[in-house]
Amino acid sequence: MSAHPLAFALGLSLALAAPLAAQDHSGHGTGADASPSTAAFGEAAMEMHGAMAIDYTGDADVDFVRGMIPHHEGAVAMARIVLEHGQDAEVRALAEEVIAAQEKEIAWMRDWLAKNAPAEE
Repeated sequence: MSAHPLAFALGLSLALAAPLAAQDHSGHGTGADASPSTAAFGEAAMEMHGAMAIDYTGDADVDFVRGMIPHHEGAVAMARIVLEHGQDAEVRALAEEVIAAQEKEIAWMRDWLAKNAPAEE
């Protein structure tokens, strides 16, 4: 393991993200010929994964909550894409439930961080 835990975590994150960045997105992600929903999902995923690359504090509770906020925001973004482009009533209903639940949890996590975590620099 690396001498510096943050360097190790960053390296691991980049190593895991590299296959995503290297994928051929033509028709399968954010390429020029991708459908509007596919392009939107690809953009939402890239934004979420970037935002999840937090600076770890060594406090498992704080790190979990800080990482889960962008994860939940990604779920909300994906659900909104379904509401914009999806047709299936059951999937759209699930998307609405996801938005409501995840937004409530995001608010709770932000409040918890404000009370329990040192301010980020």
